[in-house]
Amino acid sequence: MSEKPTNIVSIYKRFPTADDCLSHIETVRWKGRPMCPYCTSDRATKAKTDWRYHCNACNTSFSVTVNTIFHHTHLDLQKWFLAIALILNAKKGISARQLARDIEVNRNTAWYLGMRIRRAMLDVGERELLTGIVEMDETYIGGKPRKGGPPLKRGRGTKKQPVVGMIERGGKVRAQMAKRDSGLSAKSLSKLVRQNVDIATATIYTDEHAGYLRLSDFVNHGVINHKVWYVDGDCHTNSIESFWALLKRGIVGQYHKVSLRHLPQYINEFCYRFNNRKRADVFDLTICKALGV
Repeated sequence: MSEKPTNIVSIYKRFPTADDCLSHIETVRWKGRPMCPYCTSDRATKAKTDWRYHCNACNTSFSVTVNTIFHHTHLDLQKWFLAIALILNAKKGISARQLARDIEVNRNTAWYLGMRIRRAMLDVGERELLTGIVEMDETYIGGKPRKGGPPLKRGRGTKKQPVVGMIERGGKVRAQMAKRDSGLSAKSLSKLVRQNVDIATATIYTDEHAGYLRLSDFVNHGVINHKVWYVDGDCHTNSIESFWALLKRGIVGQYHKVSLRHLPQYINEFCYRFNNRKRADVFDLTICKALGV
């Protein structure tokens, strides 16, 4: 596969006009055979309006963007493509205000674009189990204490939002929010491991948190005691902690503040970018996911 970089210059050269973007979307989604998104019939004829089709089965007018993240957009599709490239290239994320400046839209439009693109980055239902050496750890996302207020507690005594993650060493990462009250219990953490890790072949490394102790009942489990050392041969959690550094730098340095309602989508964005960091076709992959292909 020839490498297709995802920077905005290369994307602009590939798709210099909105018509080029629409043509590419039709090729990817329909492969030359228009299909009605409402009744799935292929009895469609091109309408008089550009890039629209008429379904002869359900008598409905439609375009290729129906039921995709581009549905009902009034924005030039080229700007959508450039926004996708910018988000994929931003290792630590890109704020709505920065995206707005880069593609010349207002902040609200940029935020809307970003959230729809993050929706396309979901990989639920197609995730393979993590194998080999897997590191597991938790981190806490939240703001700094108010000026003049009491200092926030660090670590597991904090009131910040816990996030649990697992990473296949040299491979993919999984991360998700956990409930403050029960999300870090032995039962909840064991359930997460069973859902995401091939327990028959994997070896999982964690720190000394009591919630991880029950893992040894069903999976090969190693513990690194951070009060003594951070690396003991192959036993360490440095890889997942490196991912936490990326996530936290993005939250603090780019987005500054993220609501709990939208935090899962931002976490997923960082996981998606990390998991596809070595793919030359990540832009085309994202377009396929945006179209539901």
